[in-house]
Amino acid sequence: MKILTIHADFIEFEARKKAFKAAEEGIKEGKQRVEECLVIFTAVEKRDEENPQGVAERYVQEIKAVAEQVKAKNIVLYPYAHLSSQLSSPAVAEKMLKDAEVLLKRENYVVSRAPFGWYKAFTVANKGHPLSELSREFTVGKEEKQEKQRGTESKEETKSSGNLQREYKDEPFVFNPKKLTTEEKINLSATLIIAKAVKELFPQAAIGSSNFYHDQAFIDLANITLKNEDIPRIEKKKKKILAEKISFITTSADKVTDALQKEIMKDLGKNAQPYLLGSHVVVPLFKEPFISSSKEIKSLKILNLASAYWKNNEQNNQLIRIYSVAFSDEKLLEEFLHKREEAEQRSHLKIGKEQGLFVVSELVGAGMPLLAPKGTILKRELTQFLWDLHKQKGYQQVSIPHIAKDSLYKKSGHWEKFGDELFHVKGRYEQFVLKPMNCPHHIQIFSAFSYSYRDLPVRFFEPTTVYRDEKPGQLVGLSRVRAITQDDGHLFCRISQIKQEVKTIVEIILAFYRTFNMDKNYWVSLSVRGEDHSKYLGTPAAWEIAELSLEQVAQENKLPYKKIKGEAAFYGPKLDFMFKDALGREWQLATIQLDFNQPERFELSFMNEEGKKERPVMIHRAISGSLERFMSILIEHFAGKFPLWLQPVQVKVLTVADRNILYAQEVLKKLQEMDIRGELDTAAETIGKKVRNAQLEKVNYIVTIGDKEMEQKTLAVRTREGEVTFAVPLEKFMQNLQKEIKEKK
Repeated sequence: MKILTIHADFIEFEARKKAFKAAEEGIKEGKQRVEECLVIFTAVEKRDEENPQGVAERYVQEIKAVAEQVKAKNIVLYPYAHLSSQLSSPAVAEKMLKDAEVLLKRENYVVSRAPFGWYKAFTVANKGHPLSELSREFTVGKEEKQEKQRGTESKEETKSSGNLQREYKDEPFVFNPKKLTTEEKINLSATLIIAKAVKELFPQAAIGSSNFYHDQAFIDLANITLKNEDIPRIEKKKKKILAEKISFITTSADKVTDALQKEIMKDLGKNAQPYLLGSHVVVPLFKEPFISSSKEIKSLKILNLASAYWKNNEQNNQLIRIYSVAFSDEKLLEEFLHKREEAEQRSHLKIGKEQGLFVVSELVGAGMPLLAPKGTILKRELTQFLWDLHKQKGYQQVSIPHIAKDSLYKKSGHWEKFGDELFHVKGRYEQFVLKPMNCPHHIQIFSAFSYSYRDLPVRFFEPTTVYRDEKPGQLVGLSRVRAITQDDGHLFCRISQIKQEVKTIVEIILAFYRTFNMDKNYWVSLSVRGEDHSKYLGTPAAWEIAELSLEQVAQENKLPYKKIKGEAAFYGPKLDFMFKDALGREWQLATIQLDFNQPERFELSFMNEEGKKERPVMIHRAISGSLERFMSILIEHFAGKFPLWLQPVQVKVLTVADRNILYAQEVLKKLQEMDIRGELDTAAETIGKKVRNAQLEKVNYIVTIGDKEMEQKTLAVRTREGEVTFAVPLEKFMQNLQKEIKEKK
């Protein structure tokens, strides 16, 4: 079965003509309209005939899960054959929708059903929020063998047709041998206190896995639906449990009886160590994950509710995820909440709206933000700065289109890697995809020219946009988007040149982040091969040189690096730079990735000293990563108070009276002639109000023009910090600004 759910302001539909003789009889005449509803466009497929009752039940589960998320009580079941080319018989499909209608009505949903087997005209008004459009594909087979057989046939069909479909797979639970800090143990232990509280309030709930998300921990729970209104009850119950001072003790595997915990234990194998908390047995993903007793937890707070899928597979049941924090001291919770409040004040969504930096349009689509003039200035300055850091290092700018034939990405391997994240573009004569990566395009440029060893390294630089169809619920402002501008760079060199090239890239990375004062607290992950070298592409000698080169550069530049075995990609080792912003949040931003795979796939070569063809090494490197995400980090890092060189409006010129406007215009014109970005405020407001407005805009300098300044041809200058200087000559003011901009203070 395939479904498309639309959370709608309304849907209006009318049956016009029978599509086949056996179409549903006794339907209502005229237009039907349902307000504030969840519309389920549905295609029942041939494979669903093996277990129609099971599929109908799964169908209802999926509908309920989405309805709970969007808080919809009105459901419209709408048969929509266009979702599939493998439709079931009409009789089976009609019965399945009727069965689902009955089951949903038992759950107190108000259900409407569009007529089956009719051509229909319809209008639907989509609400346009991140969860307003969701698609699902599922079936329930009779036997596992048949399911596997269908999977094999499906893969063969996919292979022959050249189209990729989403392949739903369970992600097995993985044991983490990391030694947890006391703070982490307290956080993880607290999730089980919350789970115990939920179980006491809702006995049908089943405990899933618990893990970390940044500085928070979470617990997943099945067989339950929770709302924010339930949090106070859970908070009250967990206080009673904490007062009981329950111990966390190890127990034996035979004590594990819950189905979810058994599955976790099976995945972890010999590393599974069950723990007992009161009457509940859980299997954690970490070694020695808990504190000895709940008495060590002095403060515990539930932060928010979310949803997740069991084993991260959308075909599995949806779970409730509860995020929380816990501390050994109540003051630490106060500090955390204060920090969180500060983070909300610094939110790039909030500041972006206040300063008019970017726009998210429902008509354009989620994940594709539009940069307003001020946001465009910010992006342009960052892009120019990146090029300034590269142009003296032998890099050349290139420019590539935004689409390519699918054969390019099949050859590069990205067709399989990105799967259903690809956007397909249908031309009149050929099929294309929007590029998910730039490297195959840059490879084509390198491949088109005949290079010798004297020409290497060849270095390409291009900030350009790639496109990936991220899930709607994951899209946020500038930080998670579908149109991703990468400050991309690819270079082609000999193995012997790797060290020098990596050293140059590291110099660029450090210079870039030093400018934003983000180089004081960071670390570098050096990802190298694991014990089994057979799964890595490239010769052992090349790998040894590559890994040694990366480590030597890290040592010589005194980088705070950690060597992590087994984390290298199969095609090469890499350096990932983990930077912290002003709130102490860690981000993986810059990266240097060596690649032995793409040159092999595309058969790249250059002529060596002996006149023979030799394979180059490819190095992928990004300095800021995604420019959109980096802008979101930067907005929050500076809380919108950008340094002068980045600030979209650097100077705000204010007039005291209308008679001062002419001189103020002259001042603004001279500033603009010197490439200093300024705006003029001549509104009929008090000077105090104009100053306050400029301060809210966080401009760096506020220049006030009154009668005295006009008479003396000077300026009254107020800094963003509130320092005021009178009688400042315009030329001196501009020179100071140019110096500050040039030095990127």
